[in-house]
Amino acid sequence: MLKKEQLEGLLTEAMDSGADFAEIFEEDAVSESLSMLDGKVENVDRALREGTGIRLYKDLQTAYGYSNSARYEDLLALVKDLRTAFEGTSGRQVVLTEEAVPNISPVKTDPVDAPLQDKTALMMQAWEAVKDEPEIEKVSVSLSSLRQKVQISNSDGRLVKDTRIRTRMGVSVYAARGEDRQSGFEGPGASMGLEFYEGGIPAQAAKNAAATARVLLDAVDAPSGRMPVIIDNGFGGVIFHEACGHALEATAVAKEQSVFAGKKGTQIASTKVTAIDDGTIPNAWGSQNVDDEGNPQQRRVLIQDGILTQYMVDRFNGRRMQEGSSGSGRRQNYKYEPTSRMSNTYIAAGSDEFDEMFEGIEKGLYAKRMGGGSVNPQTGEFNFAVSEGYLIENGKVTKPVRGASLIGSGAEILMNIDRVGKDLKRAQGMCGSVSGSIPTDVGQPAIRVSSITVGGTAGE
Repeated sequence: MLKKEQLEGLLTEAMDSGADFAEIFEEDAVSESLSMLDGKVENVDRALREGTGIRLYKDLQTAYGYSNSARYEDLLALVKDLRTAFEGTSGRQVVLTEEAVPNISPVKTDPVDAPLQDKTALMMQAWEAVKDEPEIEKVSVSLSSLRQKVQISNSDGRLVKDTRIRTRMGVSVYAARGEDRQSGFEGPGASMGLEFYEGGIPAQAAKNAAATARVLLDAVDAPSGRMPVIIDNGFGGVIFHEACGHALEATAVAKEQSVFAGKKGTQIASTKVTAIDDGTIPNAWGSQNVDDEGNPQQRRVLIQDGILTQYMVDRFNGRRMQEGSSGSGRRQNYKYEPTSRMSNTYIAAGSDEFDEMFEGIEKGLYAKRMGGGSVNPQTGEFNFAVSEGYLIENGKVTKPVRGASLIGSGAEILMNIDRVGKDLKRAQGMCGSVSGSIPTDVGQPAIRVSSITVGGTAGE
């Protein structure tokens, strides 16, 4: 990392131009990935990443460049190249003041530095939990860890440092019956050290994945048509994340490329719905002490009782919207210019009982686990796979189904939520956008959507 005096020199050089803001993002990161198949370690990969991203902008024009060199002379040359995008001189002197950053995610055992045998032992716990269960054919386990140190400084005089440590285990379990093979997946993670896996988390993740795989061996083809759908808690929140969350980011809103642009203060969801993006949850997968523009993370209430109250705003897009940053500027690493992104995004707990959600449904779908899908960010239209689903017949959960998908739009699904349960749960994932792939939590309690299109293979 550069010294304070060096940063002041670079920022002063950057501002001796027509630019009205300059920012330096430094990164020193170590990532590690282990994989195991049926109890045998297959790969151990470790990568080092060091570099600096420099951004200048004026009004609504921006110039961004990066270098994997830490030499002051090389970064000075980069600054001089970038400043040619803005004619003029200012003679402005930048003086930095380092700001203390409280750590909301303390770590006991750094997963990057921990002995390899400790990490493989955790992966073995997952394999051993299900290897002897009936119909289980194969168990694949991965363990990824990251330690990312960043230093962020800008022409406003801000200088902050942050260390982000994360770990995540992925467990894929494959079940077979004759020629039929099915799989289940579970991927718990946190902004923690190896202590996160205490209490049997690897074994439970494997058992959950195995249960999904075995259920799918008994599944029938899913029906299709419009019907009520109950989406379970945890990773069910991926639909809100994708179909609604991205449309509430300033990346789309500022350019009026979002279905929710210009709708702050209006009802966009059922009064049952309160939705939050909170980057301050201690040790949560998507949490940070500061965002990637150096601003303190925040708890952002996006929707309150159905009313759109707030967007997720980064500094640059905030200029277009005439709003200040909400601490939502994020990026994968120094090679990416930051933009507004989610952190830990979820639908808040409601007051409805889970069992009562099924009452009155003659024909519907219970989506216990959601899979991947695709979304049009401008319209919010989505298509998501249901990785584990069940028929609802006359108010009762009956046969498991396979091949189901949920089709609709974010605006539609928000208005059609008529039940919100009490059992809030979050799950972990990686989110891709223009500033790269970043860790995010998704979540919700169980919710009921009164009517949505289900795509299936069994016909209506």
